[in-house]
Amino acid sequence: MIRNFVSLISAISLLAIFLLPASADAVCDDPLGCIEIEPEDPIIVGAMLVVSGAINYLGEDTLGGIELALLARDYMLLNHEIELVVEDSLCTAEGGQVAAQRLAADPTILGAIGTNCSSAAQGAMPIISESGMVMIAPSNTSPSLTNEDIATGGSHLPGYFRTSQNGLIEGMRLAEFAVLALEAETLATVHDGDPYTEGLAGAVADTFADLDGAVVFEGAVNKGDTDMSSILTEIAVLQPDVIYVPLFEPESNFFAAQMMHIAGLEDTIIIAGAASFTSNFPENTGEAAVGIYVSGPLVSGEAYEELLAQWVEEYGSDPPSGYHAHAYDATNLLLNALEAVAVIQEDGAVSFGRQAIRDAIAATEDYPGLTGHLTCREDSPFAGDCSPGTALAVFEITEAEVYDDNWPPPVAWNFAVDSFD
Repeated sequence: MIRNFVSLISAISLLAIFLLPASADAVCDDPLGCIEIEPEDPIIVGAMLVVSGAINYLGEDTLGGIELALLARDYMLLNHEIELVVEDSLCTAEGGQVAAQRLAADPTILGAIGTNCSSAAQGAMPIISESGMVMIAPSNTSPSLTNEDIATGGSHLPGYFRTSQNGLIEGMRLAEFAVLALEAETLATVHDGDPYTEGLAGAVADTFADLDGAVVFEGAVNKGDTDMSSILTEIAVLQPDVIYVPLFEPESNFFAAQMMHIAGLEDTIIIAGAASFTSNFPENTGEAAVGIYVSGPLVSGEAYEELLAQWVEEYGSDPPSGYHAHAYDATNLLLNALEAVAVIQEDGAVSFGRQAIRDAIAATEDYPGLTGHLTCREDSPFAGDCSPGTALAVFEITEAEVYDDNWPPPVAWNFAVDSFD
């Protein structure tokens, strides 16, 4: 009798287990785990941006692109409000590490847009990858970030993607511009040890040499340097046709302004990198900025013009830098991936598999973004690269940018049109 009673209780208990709603953990078979959003809870997206410091305009530019992408969806996804959490990644590996730690500590955050700087990405990527999250960077270009081969300087880890161009492509095109458009025969490069500046300087030098140009100098300054006379004097002895200087402000301002006073460099042309593609650069550099070439994003089309009009309406001024469209595209790639993998419960709760999110972004093919048709690659040294690399140009700074607040400068070379292939 007792045995039968116990059997009956066991059967009822077992039946109750099957009748109970399955928890997120019970139904989740994603190898990296799942996140369940309760019916009334928001969908939380993170961002790791330069919020403070001398180049906070990069973060402001990116944040605007993210916010406009969210606004286009009325800050709603799958009938849940979207909440944006922003952490300051500065423009350093340490800043990226701290920002990533803060986002990874919140298990409800589904993914992050950022970082702005490649150095910050180096600090953030290991933490984001280990946590199972994704990050989509709108303005990282260091070749190492999508190179999986540690032996050749690669640092890519699963979960990292970017909508900005790979520095290998940008460097190749800039070297071709120097040789074929400027007819340069000799080149000097200067970086500051940052993965972004060093990666681009190396890519330009390698292609310039492949095109039978002579790389006569490869040197570096320190972040924070204000006196550039020593390295400029060293370069002047060699009198290169072109100096490639992908430095951030204010170092790029000091370099260009002081170069005017160095004998032997009167005819040398400066090509600056996208880190100096900001409306502040001509004003802060002064007269010396006239005639400088600077690489930067070039985005066009009706959809982009609508974005610019909306930007002015929302923020009352033009974008401060050039990667807002890349941030807009990055945000949409993440939100589209979330929509694709969401498992919606009858009560309105939604669950997302972390590996499924990564896989959905990696599967992006021919997405019609503002910056071109995006296809995310999986092959090193382009693992995680989604940009076609065509939304780029070389601009020439004129007196209108220095004295009349004109921006952007006129295009001197359009990578999408002026091809050497």
